[in-house]
Amino acid sequence: MSLQKTLSNHVKQAIQTTYNIEIDTVEFQATRKEFAGDITVVIFPMLRFIKGNPVQIGENIGNYLVKHVNDVKAFNVVKGFLNIEIDDNYFINSFKIINSNNNYGFVNSDTSEKAIMVEYSSPNTNKPLHLGHIRNNLLGYSVAEILKASGKKVYKTQIINDRGIHICKSMLAWKRFGNTETPESTGLKGDKLVGNYYVKFDQEYKKEIENLVSNGKTIEDAKKNAPILLEAQNMLLKWESGDEEIVALWEKMNGWVYDGFDVTYKNLGVDFDTLYYESNTYLLGKEFVDEGLKTGVFFKKEDGSVWCDLTNEGLDEKIVLRADGTAVYMTQDIGTAIQRIKDFPDVGGMVYTVGNEQDYHFQVLFLILKKLGFDWAKNLYHLSYGMVDLPSGKMKSREGTVVDADDLIEDMAKTAGEISEELGKLDGYSDAEKQALYKTIGLGALKYYILKVDPKKRILFDPKESIDFQGNTGPFIQYTYARIQSIIRKTHFDYKTVLSEVEIILHPKEKELIKQLQLFPEIIQNAAIQHSPAIIANYTYELVKAFNSFYQNVSILGADNESDKIFRVQLSNKVALTIKNAFSILGIQVPERM
Repeated sequence: MSLQKTLSNHVKQAIQTTYNIEIDTVEFQATRKEFAGDITVVIFPMLRFIKGNPVQIGENIGNYLVKHVNDVKAFNVVKGFLNIEIDDNYFINSFKIINSNNNYGFVNSDTSEKAIMVEYSSPNTNKPLHLGHIRNNLLGYSVAEILKASGKKVYKTQIINDRGIHICKSMLAWKRFGNTETPESTGLKGDKLVGNYYVKFDQEYKKEIENLVSNGKTIEDAKKNAPILLEAQNMLLKWESGDEEIVALWEKMNGWVYDGFDVTYKNLGVDFDTLYYESNTYLLGKEFVDEGLKTGVFFKKEDGSVWCDLTNEGLDEKIVLRADGTAVYMTQDIGTAIQRIKDFPDVGGMVYTVGNEQDYHFQVLFLILKKLGFDWAKNLYHLSYGMVDLPSGKMKSREGTVVDADDLIEDMAKTAGEISEELGKLDGYSDAEKQALYKTIGLGALKYYILKVDPKKRILFDPKESIDFQGNTGPFIQYTYARIQSIIRKTHFDYKTVLSEVEIILHPKEKELIKQLQLFPEIIQNAAIQHSPAIIANYTYELVKAFNSFYQNVSILGADNESDKIFRVQLSNKVALTIKNAFSILGIQVPERM
């Protein structure tokens, strides 16, 4: 139990005993540096229940705590703030418990609870993954790992958007202009080859629009009736009707893309437990649209299109099936959600990692699933995140102005190498060791830069700024971990000795470190509740800052006596393990040397 929770119960008892009043919560804050104390109770909120002077109330509570709580050594009251000093033995005993647990902060999965399915990535098979997908993958993967660490059973999944007009655009462009080229014949990753034809379609489409406008058509009419677009729409109808030639082309080009995606996922360090394909799930969605029509959840308009009326819920009418009978995204998402519960009956909730431009879509999806009578629909969560911007502006896939995920990962490793060479930190490394380290630093910098930001906020991504060995960056935290490993390698004594009988007088910097370590379990739970890797990332930075302050002010291997040396190495080692564990749930590796 954390110090705050322990003290909260004692403060409530003090108020009950002294004033015969029960309060629900006690407000705490960190003690200001200019005052003695380890934790501060804020008295002012209590004045709603207790009549009197806040200073006197603080004195009364403080006297009770000193008399009845062994761990409370002293106190002082400054205005309406009760600053409490905690005995060193509390922190020493607390550290012993922390140090004895190799999985400190992590909770074993509760098999009696329903599992959670986390969806992320969910790419289209008409282009390679880009910087926006990187944020999606990193967020989804990390949230899944955080939920696991908090004690949940988790399934990682993605829905691959392998059908639709955008897929047909790439297919048609390859058919017209591809000259039968393949990934093997071009040396390109399959997803990049297919992506090139998505761009090619857009170029040809714009040419046809210009031609139609120059021949007297309005811009709106030209956009709708460009021959290449009409042909792509016809290709989609043929695909849905099972045309053998179109389906064969679709399977071939999608196969190229999947091979490319697999390489990117491996380089990025993310994985999945199960995959779903829109080409399968949209059919189930259409089945439930038919069911919903019978039960009145949906209604049909004169043109034959099917809609859901959500005006009573403050939303609009939402189409779920086009007039020509083809599915929309909502159809597919309805089918996918239902199929997942059929496949995994132990799933009781889902997290959808999708950008905030789809906020309305998920509001509607969750409402429709509730209307269809699925009880689990109340446990659906949209992990809505902001876009990633670049100094050059917004990315556009169809115009080919995206930052390719593979290229970015490679560039990050290259930049990490250049900076590391400038700093001269790699004496004695082989070329292979250097390359592996550059990748670890570069990828760590990229992941941390993205994950330290609250998911809801937009990010302006600056690669060079992310690879900095000072400040709130991945490399700074990785370097601190490596520094602790260097200390441990220089330790020529058994630092794992249990110091149960030895009296230790804590340095204030040691106490601050232990306080930070105490927070880790609560941090994981809060991050799980809020679906926010940023909470883990910024906690790790605060822990690292506390360690570096300790390192600069307290001699570790040069301590005056053996017990202090042992304790300080143990403390340093536990900080390193906590950094490693925190970074592991962010999907970031830590190097043993830097």
